[in-house]
Amino acid sequence: MLDVQDLVKQYSDVQAVDGISFIVNEGEVFAFLGPNGAGKTTTVEILECLRPLTKGSAHVCGYDITKESEVKEIKKNIGVLPQNYNALDKLTVKENIELIAEMYDKHLKVEDVIKLLELEDKAMARFENLSGGLKQRVGIACALVSDPKLVFLDEPTTGLDPRARRDVWDVLTNLKKTGKTVFLTTHYMEEAQVLADRIAIINKGKIVAIGSPQELIDKYGGQKILVVRSAEKTLSDKLKAKFAQVTVISNGDVHIKIETTDELYRIMGFLTEMKAERDIEILTPTLEDVFLKITGSKISEEGEAK
Repeated sequence: MLDVQDLVKQYSDVQAVDGISFIVNEGEVFAFLGPNGAGKTTTVEILECLRPLTKGSAHVCGYDITKESEVKEIKKNIGVLPQNYNALDKLTVKENIELIAEMYDKHLKVEDVIKLLELEDKAMARFENLSGGLKQRVGIACALVSDPKLVFLDEPTTGLDPRARRDVWDVLTNLKKTGKTVFLTTHYMEEAQVLADRIAIINKGKIVAIGSPQELIDKYGGQKILVVRSAEKTLSDKLKAKFAQVTVISNGDVHIKIETTDELYRIMGFLTEMKAERDIEILTPTLEDVFLKITGSKISEEGEAK
């Protein structure tokens, strides 16, 4: 559905997109994960034929974005939820979706799209009276009503509270079941990990890693850690003597790096023999650990690298 090779976007002396290459397969959710200013939206707008590339090549649904004769076909085949989406405040949910539908020669039934996005109860509500999460659902509905082959969702949950964000995740999970190909940009690690089949981590205009969430975690995330909370000194000393890579934290917690599943079983067996009546937790690496290891920074809630 997408074939991007050595894509470059230059603005004066700033290279916003720096020679990136990737492929998006039909039916997958592909996430572009990175902080603000990484080049996510610039890339998306190039692929949506909203701004020209500087160098490289890109094909969307098999069409060349640099050929004016093929741009019209691209726009027929894609749906778009732009960053900071808004609609006509005084129109109802249904009217806004109908307005977009009427721009296309062929489109899905508006009622079917409303049902898919679980907006039946809000169909006659004015857009201006909706919560942030519901407004994003309307935006996704407008992106889908033309029955596109490929859907671009640019930061669809930015600015939403955690509850509204998860509501949108539920919608996107249901959308995934319909077999649509989705290109998702986000700076939320958990969002990418929960929703995406594959992730490209982009930083300062370059793709620094690409793969499934588990592939990235396995390759870059580090080891699992077993934590024994508030262990007595006797227990922590015995653990240090028995196992490698044991660290005692200042609050009394003991961290043990786990190399293999067999080693985990040995540690748990030892704690059982010791009758260690302590809280035990296993910390699993996340995409946040991956991003930190690759880039040396974290991404804030607001999307800033720090």
